[in-house]
Amino acid sequence: MENLKHIENYLEISDQLATGGMPRPEDFPLIRQAGFEVVINLALPTSDGAIANEGELVTSQEMTYVHIPVKFDAPKDQDFEQFTRFLESCGGQKVFVHCVVNCRVAAFVFLHRLRMGTDRSIAEKSLRQIWEPNEVWRNFINQQLAKIGQAKLDVPASA
Repeated sequence: MENLKHIENYLEISDQLATGGMPRPEDFPLIRQAGFEVVINLALPTSDGAIANEGELVTSQEMTYVHIPVKFDAPKDQDFEQFTRFLESCGGQKVFVHCVVNCRVAAFVFLHRLRMGTDRSIAEKSLRQIWEPNEVWRNFINQQLAKIGQAKLDVPASA
């Protein structure tokens, strides 16, 4: 998947899941060539760099397109629940999830991985590789962690 490394904050989570910032229109054929079957977009239609016809570009490459617009300054439980239900329904399909710079996605994927039994230190390392969640997102993450009996996300000592 070297041909996708130019996508901002591109991160391979597993053989079946990768995340990143906003792809360019010409990236969708490359995403398909890398074996992805599903593209999930968490950015708003009004986000910086949003592609008005992204759904058409994705489906023209014979991939499934799902758009779950998540407000960066106000993530909601139902956004995350919709995301995790859809991701679980993908079964063995290879999924690429993006937003603008991979912050929303990193948080959602971190939480989803914990629900699926991934070791906390491994999931948290991927999250922090992308960003240190701001107060809004740290609060959201901590609310979700409490629901699954996990400890709060620590604020790094340098923050």
